[in-house]
Amino acid sequence: MFSPIARRLFLIFITTFCVIQLYAHSSPAVLGATSDPDVDVTAAKIANQVTVRILTQSGSGSGVVIKREGQTYTVLTNNHVVADSPEDGYGILTADDKIYQGQQVNGVNTKKLDLALVKFTSPQDYQVVKLPKSKAISEGETVYASGFPAWHFVFKGKKITKMEETRNWGVKAFQVKPGTIKMQITKTLPGGYQLGNTNDIFQGMSGGPALNQQGELIGINGLLKYPFQGIEAFTFTDGTIPKEEDYLQMESLSWAIPIDNVLAFLQEQEVVKEDKT
Repeated sequence: MFSPIARRLFLIFITTFCVIQLYAHSSPAVLGATSDPDVDVTAAKIANQVTVRILTQSGSGSGVVIKREGQTYTVLTNNHVVADSPEDGYGILTADDKIYQGQQVNGVNTKKLDLALVKFTSPQDYQVVKLPKSKAISEGETVYASGFPAWHFVFKGKKITKMEETRNWGVKAFQVKPGTIKMQITKTLPGGYQLGNTNDIFQGMSGGPALNQQGELIGINGLLKYPFQGIEAFTFTDGTIPKEEDYLQMESLSWAIPIDNVLAFLQEQEVVKEDKT
């Protein structure tokens, strides 16, 4: 809908002015998992059950329920989502529209992945995401990204006529976005990002799961399309930058941390005890 330049300016606008609430939330439109006809119903149902919203002091993000021990649930998300005042805790919005108090789990992160764990306690029965039987991911594979966009935009043609914050929308803010895997880079972007996909990820969906058609976890979302930093956003961990033709493709994609990096993190945190192959 937007040119790359227009979209980058649009994202700068969102980043700069997100602290301003422009409109009241009198009658929000429902952003349900079935609102997109390209979404597989089974995958959407699983995404809806395993995805949570993480409410911080100054913003929000998304996460996925990764483990249950008794009444204690562990949520996997991006580190940049929970870096805001971890001592104050977080609100965890679950699929049944309940909000629980959550606390970050402190642990070693030797690979400096953009991943973190948050725990909350509940007597309710919440679904835990399934890990894949294989870590293999193929280009062209269908992928579903789920989460809670922080903002809802109403368009008239290509003009934004209304902008609403979704913080108080509860589960009505939930969305599932379909897409395909387009790139798997051998070098690593900061935070462990290597999986480029066509899914439309918006602010607030960071930390949410990337699921395959079986509803299994294949990645954690976190980088938006057309970052305003330009090519600097794609500086690899070895200090190099991509070739121009590669950069032009990379900037048009959303990026996720792939399942092999996710599993390495979970093993280091002792959430899973052995590699899933």
